[in-house]
Amino acid sequence: MSPSPVPPVAPVQSFKLRRGRMGVVRQEALAEHLGRYEVRADTDLDPVALFGNDHPVVLEIGSGMGDATLAMALAAPEVNVVAAEVHTPGIGALLQGVVEHGVTNVRLLEADGRTFLTERVAPGSLAGVRVYFPDPWPKARHHKRRLVGPDFVALVADRLAPGGLLHCATDWEPYAEQMVEVVAANPAFTLDPDRSRPAWRPLTRFERRGLALGHVVNDVLARRTATPRP
Repeated sequence: MSPSPVPPVAPVQSFKLRRGRMGVVRQEALAEHLGRYEVRADTDLDPVALFGNDHPVVLEIGSGMGDATLAMALAAPEVNVVAAEVHTPGIGALLQGVVEHGVTNVRLLEADGRTFLTERVAPGSLAGVRVYFPDPWPKARHHKRRLVGPDFVALVADRLAPGGLLHCATDWEPYAEQMVEVVAANPAFTLDPDRSRPAWRPLTRFERRGLALGHVVNDVLARRTATPRP
């Protein structure tokens, strides 16, 4: 695969590695079932080989504990989802749900989704990219670590098919403003002015905690245009 040229994504880690415990059931799920549902980080994304069909594919970067991922996959079985998460407990939790519900349209990538998007996804091959509640890196000196910046948006634009959707959500309002600014500045996207949560995106566990603390949640949605805006 030879991805088309896009501005390089800065090699800065945009997430914090956190330790977490896993129960026996999730450990057993990983041991017994991960091989069936795993996306290899060192292999180019081949949707037909991976899912056995040619349905549209969405990449979710940072699926967390996977509760929203699982709910959306169950609600839209005609959409294939690659869920990327760096924390093993989250992979275990989602895998447990996938197995218990007999979900066939989810595959799991235990790796940095941005790196996978850069190196292993062909241009114009995705129907969507989801980034829900990425680390906001609130301190000014850490803003360079935020995932959703100009280079990332340009990368997503290259990997999305025309009509594909970039969907970000955050409960950190300054980050939401940055997301809106960088997406609006990219002529490949048409930005939806409505920042409310669409009915088809379920609440996440992290989101519920933020709302309980009085945080305001913004959903930033942008559609990949067939012809870039002038």
